[in-house]
Amino acid sequence: MIPHRTVRASLLRAARLCFCAGLVLGGAGLAAVPATAQEAASAVQDVVLVDVALPLGDTLFKAARVTVSGTRLSRGDLTAILAPDSAEPWAPRLARLEAASMSIPVLVSEHPGPGGSLQTVTYREVTARDVRAGRIAELTMAGAGVAVSGAQKGSGTYGRIVASDLDLAALVRLSSEPGDGKGPVQRVYAAIRVADVTYTEDSGVAIRIAGLEGRDFGGRQIPGGWNGAMAALTRGLDAVDPEMKADARGRLAATAADLADAVSFGSLELHGLAISRTGAGAPMLVEVGRLAHVGTGAEAGTTLEAIAFAQGGVKARLARAALTGVSLSPTIAALRRLADPNAAVTDEALRRLAPAIGGLTLQDFSVELPADPAAEARQTSRSAGKPPAVAGDPLGVPASQGAAPMRLVLRSGALTFGPLRDGVPTASRLDLSGVTFPATIVAGVPVLGALPDYGYADLDFNLVIDSAWDEDKREVALREMTLSGRDIGSLRLAGTIGGMGPELFASHIPAASLLMLTATAKALDLTVQNTGLFERFLAAQAKALSLKPEELRQEYVAATQFGVPAMLGNSPAARAIGSALGQFVTKPGRLTLNAKAKNAAGLGFADFGLARTPGAVLDKLDVDARVE
Repeated sequence: MIPHRTVRASLLRAARLCFCAGLVLGGAGLAAVPATAQEAASAVQDVVLVDVALPLGDTLFKAARVTVSGTRLSRGDLTAILAPDSAEPWAPRLARLEAASMSIPVLVSEHPGPGGSLQTVTYREVTARDVRAGRIAELTMAGAGVAVSGAQKGSGTYGRIVASDLDLAALVRLSSEPGDGKGPVQRVYAAIRVADVTYTEDSGVAIRIAGLEGRDFGGRQIPGGWNGAMAALTRGLDAVDPEMKADARGRLAATAADLADAVSFGSLELHGLAISRTGAGAPMLVEVGRLAHVGTGAEAGTTLEAIAFAQGGVKARLARAALTGVSLSPTIAALRRLADPNAAVTDEALRRLAPAIGGLTLQDFSVELPADPAAEARQTSRSAGKPPAVAGDPLGVPASQGAAPMRLVLRSGALTFGPLRDGVPTASRLDLSGVTFPATIVAGVPVLGALPDYGYADLDFNLVIDSAWDEDKREVALREMTLSGRDIGSLRLAGTIGGMGPELFASHIPAASLLMLTATAKALDLTVQNTGLFERFLAAQAKALSLKPEELRQEYVAATQFGVPAMLGNSPAARAIGSALGQFVTKPGRLTLNAKAKNAAGLGFADFGLARTPGAVLDKLDVDARVE
């Protein structure tokens, strides 16, 4: 939806600021409480430190004043812990920290970025309460300001920030200490709340989040640490190119896999997300009322509510979208394979990057498009000489409303997936309800393009497609494909195709083409239900031929009862089909046709290709045709 490279880059940087807020906050907390909580013999006291500077990896934290209250640590203890050249790692030092509270009026962090950029964050009124063994029971900040200099200049703000049960030692280990990615999950914080996040770039991209809440954020240590991995990914994604060397591509894939496999969080929720772009091109606005993600277990998934998009004359709204059963395991496994410099980057390998998704649901989706002058002209041409719409006239043409915007609506939609095979689901079900749009949109489309001639102004369709692959039987079952329209009718297909092995999921043409020779048709079930289309069709054809509808109906009855069997070889199956069609034309209702191959293996390519007449194919089928 936002293809512009500048927007993508801005979102990547904003995501790092917002999604990894725990790391930012933890960094602030680290600078605010750089002291050890060892049990000392001295009395509880308050200690004030000035001009504190802490280089942590590529980031430098600076505070003009730090007040440590209710601690047994001496000034000498704190000064030793803050020494930038200390040989002792941060984690064990922080594990000895103890204080009733700590406060910093102003804390500044400076972090260099790609292309010579520099990110500066200024936190205000930082307070840590009840600090024990390197853990902060509650960390609060009145707010923060963000400034980015360099090629992509930008600025932003945070409102009030509150975090609970913050583990500084875990934060430092994850962010800067390398690991093998196989250790235990270390929780950084129990909960976090951030209000009023904004970020604006000079390029015209602006992002705002009214509120952010997260729970149980943590993960495992990985090579290079999280900060190193994020920096490498940022540089790598900016440099992605089809000609990228194999070793560089492998390192990028390995880093992405390490980080994706390491991050763990219970939930994340955003409120009032807005992304806008001004400047070059048409202004754009994307709004999301609520975005919630549950990160672990069978319930893992993402929900978005109150989504709106506007650009130029295009407007779209979606009441709710939900992804369920989300798992990155297939993606991580595929990235691990691509980490090998000798791995081939094929379409199949890229398909395997897709995450596993149990299902997707949509509610109340609508798109408003600018009026199509060509469609309006076609409708005007079709309407010439036809009577206006009146009650009881199926062919009456609605009065033109002028070049009004076109509106497409989906009342609800659901898509469920089975297990993946080479990145492709082995089973799926699509269920769309209330697909509504002006009939003029399909003008010129085969079959559907005639609907405006039959008096349809707006079309309302439902669609169901349900299919599955059976590896043991080497079959694809089309369990249901149903298209139904309001005041039109419905068409339902079901069937079974044999000879469909794993080649079905191959991306290279020879293996996929082989299916044309091995596939066999085993069964087909067809059901046609009329709810108004046939009467409109008959009235339109009768009018064009200057006949009465009943006169034309009798001609169609004769043509189906005698002409169809003759064309199909005049076999018993052909006569059964012709008889059923004649009954349907006489009294349109429900027509059912069932065909099953007499040979259990089904009818193959040769059976169809070498058959000289349709009757030769029908002779190999058991056919049942009836009308209700």
